[in-house]
Amino acid sequence: MAVKHSILVVDDDKAHRTMLKTLVGGWGYAIHEADDGSGAVDAVSERPFDLILMDIRMLNVSGIEALDRIKQLNPAIPVVLMTAYSSVETAVEALKKGAYDYLTKPLDFEKLRLTIHRAMEHTRLKAENRQLKADLTDRFQRHRIIGQSPAMVRLLDTVAQVAPSEATVLICGESGTGKELIAGALHYNSSRKNGPFIKINCAAITETLLESELFGHERGAFTGADRRKDGRFLQADGGSLFLDEISEMPLTMQAKLLRVLQERELTRVGGDAVIPVDVRVMAATNADLHKRVRQGEFREDLYYRLNVVALELPPLRARREDIVLLAQHFADRLAAKNRKHIKGFTPQAVNALTHYDWPGNVRELINVTERAIVLSRGAYLDLADLPLDFETAAPATPEAAGEALLTGQIPLDEVEKAAILKTLQAARGNKSEAARRLGITRKTLHKKLKKYGVMP
Repeated sequence: MAVKHSILVVDDDKAHRTMLKTLVGGWGYAIHEADDGSGAVDAVSERPFDLILMDIRMLNVSGIEALDRIKQLNPAIPVVLMTAYSSVETAVEALKKGAYDYLTKPLDFEKLRLTIHRAMEHTRLKAENRQLKADLTDRFQRHRIIGQSPAMVRLLDTVAQVAPSEATVLICGESGTGKELIAGALHYNSSRKNGPFIKINCAAITETLLESELFGHERGAFTGADRRKDGRFLQADGGSLFLDEISEMPLTMQAKLLRVLQERELTRVGGDAVIPVDVRVMAATNADLHKRVRQGEFREDLYYRLNVVALELPPLRARREDIVLLAQHFADRLAAKNRKHIKGFTPQAVNALTHYDWPGNVRELINVTERAIVLSRGAYLDLADLPLDFETAAPATPEAAGEALLTGQIPLDEVEKAAILKTLQAARGNKSEAARRLGITRKTLHKKLKKYGVMP
């Protein structure tokens, strides 16, 4: 069954409100009511609506004033204003403040129906356009990479420059930082994007089998080789090959890999035929390859062949601005997998997540998020749903945060964030009360919560 679009009808005239509820509800919309502008603002702050149908002249808070406050909360929501006292000045003011349209009473029902339909269609097209852009960005630019921190922005800028080239790329970073995703972004932004993208973990295959896995083998080349097999290089012909954990490749195999990279041709194990290959190679490591070269554990010539362009992935603790963004993304995905309905994280959980050091990086964040979802009893993931290590991850109070600031442990932004979260917690999630206690406007509080990626 299709979900009904929801419309908030706002009018202090109960008879007129009831009439609109009956009429518009009969057109297939889910109707909600408010008898004043302040009630409309409260309703919008608590849940989303697809459209608002609101009278201008109301006893306490007028439709114009409510429109202004609603647009601060949700600029995208279409608001259609109604009045029995029409004037050019009022219409101009309403449209300047962001009203979608302006109707006069007594209402022309057919015009009302068409106005609502146009507004809904306009919203749908905008949403589809945003989704199309997001899909294109995901597939051809970021390739599922989530991040808005300066470190990630710089990295993705470099990826965008390097991707169209044919250069071999060495991707470095701690375990769990997403090196395979970066390799995917390089492939899907290149001229090879329609070709195969083949991956192999060099640490997961024994030395005796690695040569066959990479270059293939002829029938009878060794016991069990009952047929000819193409290796990963030939499978990736015309596309890209990602060599993960390249630092774990044995020295004998490093020499053979170097020859293929230099000559762009290979020979299957047990064969004599020289086969040309057209493959772009990307390699990844969590080890210091330069140090391995000095220790004689990695060939210097192969190192320079792979290290034409080096990309360094930042650990999660160096991109704390992305933690909540990533956690919410994983929560949305994993909640459906575990048949749970999760709306987000409590301020206490967010505080702990952003202060934890994440030795396992994004991979650990995925695991922690799924654990929290499985253990959660409500719609919001709380500190109690996280592992015990997280209870001591962050300053518990603004005072503790201030002490950490004085000792140089955390930056000023983190202190402000901790104070806001603690005040919001004390106000039991009431943003208006939290703003009053902090001595700022609700709009300013909303901006700061958005800045810190916290929207409880």
